[in-house]
Amino acid sequence: MRPRFVLFGSSIVQYSFSKGGWGTILTDVYARKADIVLRGYIGWNSRRALQVLDKVFPKDATVQPALIIVYFGGNDSMQAHPSGLGPHVPLEEYKENMRVIANHLKSLSETTRILFLTCPPLNEERLRQSTSGLCLVRTNEMCRRYSEACIEVCKELDVKVIDLFTAIQKRDDWANVCFYDGMHFAEEGSKIVAEEILKVLKEADWEPSLHWKSMPTEFAEDSPYDLLASDGNSTLNPSDWTFHREIQWD
Repeated sequence: MRPRFVLFGSSIVQYSFSKGGWGTILTDVYARKADIVLRGYIGWNSRRALQVLDKVFPKDATVQPALIIVYFGGNDSMQAHPSGLGPHVPLEEYKENMRVIANHLKSLSETTRILFLTCPPLNEERLRQSTSGLCLVRTNEMCRRYSEACIEVCKELDVKVIDLFTAIQKRDDWANVCFYDGMHFAEEGSKIVAEEILKVLKEADWEPSLHWKSMPTEFAEDSPYDLLASDGNSTLNPSDWTFHREIQWD
């Protein structure tokens, strides 16, 4: 059975299969190596994640995921509303919720690996334009604070984490090219996310390795039914060809 990678989070995850998203990139890179499973829920915060944690990741499942990539925080970090409604979660509660999520996932299996993504930055002006009519207040300062909180929790629990707040801003024109609405990733933003994920998977000292080049390709044996070579006397095994990719991922 192919290993299963589960993407769990809010809209950054749900939309990762659209607009050249990072989930689509991972699915291509891991074709015939791992199944990428989408568990993304637009608008969700860490409180809602806790409500379904046992259902999405039951401890008694026959087969547990090989890798779980988690993203919550963008909605938690939104400004609180006086009514108490909305997705805002106070920072200390957010940190505790992320601890609960991490500890639950760590308990699933000794071979289940976990990777958290932090809040990315925002293009605040574009976000205000794209969300006109919604009571949606998000700032880069709040994203930074929740990003740092996620990193703090992951270091505390020895869980791998990618600092997207910093990684996205390494590109000079990040605010203009990385988002299509000010907060959700356009193709250029998703390339950065995918690159950061693949870097972690390559460098991690996990056994077995989850780096795509180290994983076996399903049904990769030579066959007389493979593509015929130009000599007309042999066949070419195309199972690991990657020429179709715009980026030759490491």
